[in-house]
This record gives sequence, structure tokens and C-alpha cells, in this order.
Amino acid sequence: MKRVLLIIGVMSTVGFSQNINDALLFSGSNGQGSARYSAMSGAFGALGGDLSAINNNPASSAVFKSSQISGSLLFSNTQNDASYFGTQTGSTFSDLTINQLGGALVLNNTKENSEWNKFVIAINYQETQSFDQEYFISGQSNTSIDSYFLSHANGLAFQDIQALSGEYLEDAYLDIGANYGYSYQQAFLGYYGGVINPVDDADPLNIMYVGNGDYSTVHQDYFYSSSGSNSKFNFNLSTQYKDVLYLGLSLNGHFIDVQRDSRIEESGYDAASALEYVVFDNYLRTSGGGFSMQLGAIGKLGKVVRLGASFQSPTWYVLTDELSQRINSNLADIDIDFIDGNQINIFEDHKLRTPLKLTGSAAFMFGKQGLLSIDYNYQDYNNMKMRPNNNFQDVNAEIGYSLVGASSINLGGEYRIEKWSLRAGYRFEESPYKNKKIMDDLTGYSLGFGYNFGRSKLDMAYNQSCQDTSHQLYDSGLTNRAVVEQRKTYVTASYTYNF
Repeated sequence: MKRVLLIIGVMSTVGFSQNINDALLFSGSNGQGSARYSAMSGAFGALGGDLSAINNNPASSAVFKSSQISGSLLFSNTQNDASYFGTQTGSTFSDLTINQLGGALVLNNTKENSEWNKFVIAINYQETQSFDQEYFISGQSNTSIDSYFLSHANGLAFQDIQALSGEYLEDAYLDIGANYGYSYQQAFLGYYGGVINPVDDADPLNIMYVGNGDYSTVHQDYFYSSSGSNSKFNFNLSTQYKDVLYLGLSLNGHFIDVQRDSRIEESGYDAASALEYVVFDNYLRTSGGGFSMQLGAIGKLGKVVRLGASFQSPTWYVLTDELSQRINSNLADIDIDFIDGNQINIFEDHKLRTPLKLTGSAAFMFGKQGLLSIDYNYQDYNNMKMRPNNNFQDVNAEIGYSLVGASSINLGGEYRIEKWSLRAGYRFEESPYKNKKIMDDLTGYSLGFGYNFGRSKLDMAYNQSCQDTSHQLYDSGLTNRAVVEQRKTYVTASYTYNF
């Protein structure tokens, strides 16, 4: 089976692959890390002493008293309950991954009279976000999939969306995308897929199109699944000054690889309709990498209070999209099955700049009995940008008027009973959208425990978060939204060995 690759030089701003949701998707975090970190809902900006805490404050590693290695195993479960024109559906997806692995080397300063007690070098891998989930959306709609194809086709010359004489459909699909762009390619699919027709098929310059289906409402089953992750590698340097101040710097590499699949199955047209059913599939893979840096400090105010502050720069990503599609209907061209998902469009690289992040933290230490900790974070999502601007002008404009600055709060506590530690936490994140019907605030809580064997530790955590979002089916034409109630549950196990 032949696999064809193609570069599409100009990307459509209303395409399947680039929109405001992508910018937010790659800017977020699931808030998970090591089990101790997760059990306290990530409130570690002023505490340190945990490899995952480096993501909050790079000065955290300077709190380590000895060198260590740590690894974490994460079980995740996502429950999505969708509502679409009054029809309720549910789906569940589970996964098991290694979500954290790293180590720290503590170098104690042996020079006499030096006020710098130690230096620490740490390297840590962390899965900042898992994209593994599924939706199933079903219901009666008064807008058909033909509106998607019409939104691309209207205004385009009929001769520019047709296969050449003797040309295979699968070759024409790629050639039209390469020579004319995304909208022409979608109009081509709509026409040869039997969903739309030109008003005057005898006129090669015809620019008006109509749908082939007659309906008052149609039944739509929409399937969406995604897989992959956004991973972060920290290279961290930190130091301790006397017994009052910790300073740190992290250089971070980010790696994205996500596959998103969608399928719509449409039926239920009027009895006299020539069009009876449509099936339309999209397969999108986004991959790439990015860079960011962090600066941070932790200061002690006596034996009880610690204060922390950190700055995380924007992450600068370079990303590539690969898109393949399939379509069929009872009116489709006889050769439409040759466009079978093996014709892959590779779009030119694009850039994403995420918002910078500011964190202020405080912790209260109660001897060896326990502690309380709080982190406050702020990100201005209005400052996200996608490049090149001439391809993403509409997306960047939408970011400007749809998104706002958002705060988040993490609370955590720990109580120690001999070698046991009991932990709990709470997490709240404001929606980055002005309109919270698109994405509501996120709330979560966590519980956990740990046992200290002396040289090593075993920790467990349970974490759950809830958030209501809306899923828009397509960027143009068929822009219906389904309300999705999302509940994510995580169970984390970590093992730490001290040298």
C-alpha cells in the first residue's frame, strides 16, 4: 500500500489542524508528577525537596540533603459525559505510563569559610500532559456536514476543485492541496464525496455550490479520540546560600507528539433526499519540540516560614502537522475509496509561543510533625501567539478577544506519624476563556501517603479533577458544540532512593 507525502505550502486559518484550542492544548498541564507532589496537589513552590517541584521552582533541588533518583508510575482514567442537542452519551479511557523519572546530584561545598553550602545538578523527565481520551457525541442537528464543505467551496472556481482528465482521485487530492491549498482540497472532497455539487456544473468558472441532502434535521454520530503526550525535560542547577536562601535555574526541553482522530457519521435525511448517508474521517498528527527556561528562589524566614518565587518563560515551539482524510457516501464517486488515509498532507512548520508563568509560594513548617503549603500562579493567555502571522492572523485575533489572564491556586498539607506521611491537597484553575461556557474553571483534590524506609521511600497518591468544556465539531460550517463534563482520575506510585 503506497504512502504519499506532500508539503502544503500555505495553511488555512480555518483548517482542521490549527486553531485556538491547539494553542491552549499545548500550553496546559495535568498538574501531575511524583506521588508526593501529586498528593499535595503540586503545592511545592516554597517547599522543594522533590524532583517534580523543579517544575514549580527551579530552586527546589537545592533543598535536597543528599543525591537521589526517583521514578513514578501513573494510572489515569478519563470519563467524558457529552450532551448534544439533548442526547447524553458517555465514554471512558484509561492508560498506564511512566510519568516521571529523574535524579539529583548534591555537591557539598567543602571550602572553609564559604557561605555557599552546596550545589545541585538535577535532570528530570516529566509527562506534563497526556492527550489520551475519547468522546462520543450523538444527536439530532439542524446543520449538516454539507455546511462544512460549502463553507470551503463557495467562492472557488469549479475547474480548480476537479481531477484532471485521466488523473487518479488520490493524486488529484494531493495535487490540489499542494497547488491551491486546504480549502480547495476540502471542496474537492465534498464534491467527489457526493455531499455538494456546483450550481452550474457546465460552467468551469462556477463559484456557487449547494448540498445534495434534503433535511430538516439529520442524525449525527461523532467520534473523537486523541493519544500522545507533552513531555518536559529539566536540566536544573541550584545552590544554597547559608541556611536562608536557595537559588535555581532550569533549561527545559519540550516534546509534543499527539494523534487526533475524528469521524462523523450522518444519516436521517428526508425520504426524498438523494443523499442518504455520509461518513467523514480526519486523522491529524502534531509533533515537534520547544524550549523554555525558569528562574526561582526560596527563602527561609526563621524555622517556620518559607517563601518562594519563580519565573517561567514562554515556551517556544516549532510544530509540524500531518493530516490524512477519508470520505464516503451513497453518492460518492466510485473511486473515492482510494483516498483511504494513506495520502498524508504535511503542512509547513508553524510556531507557537505559550504565555509566561509567574508563581508565588508560601510554606509553613511545623517541626517534624508536618507542613502546609500554597502556590499562586498567573498566566496571561491573551499573549499566546502562533506564527507565521500571515497564516494565523485570524487565530491570533481570536486569541486576543477570547482569552484572558488566568490564576490558579494549589494547596497542600502533610502530617507525619513516625515513618508514615499522610497528605492531602486542593487545586483550582481559572478558565482562560472570557466565555466560561467554552471552558469552565477546573477544580481538583488529592490524597496520599508515604512510607520512609530510611534510605528509600515509597509514595502513593490519588488525584481527581473536574472540568466542563464544549467541543466544537469543525472550525467552519458545522460549528455545533457539545457540552462535555470531564472527570480525570489519577493514581500515582513513586519510589525514591537516596545515596
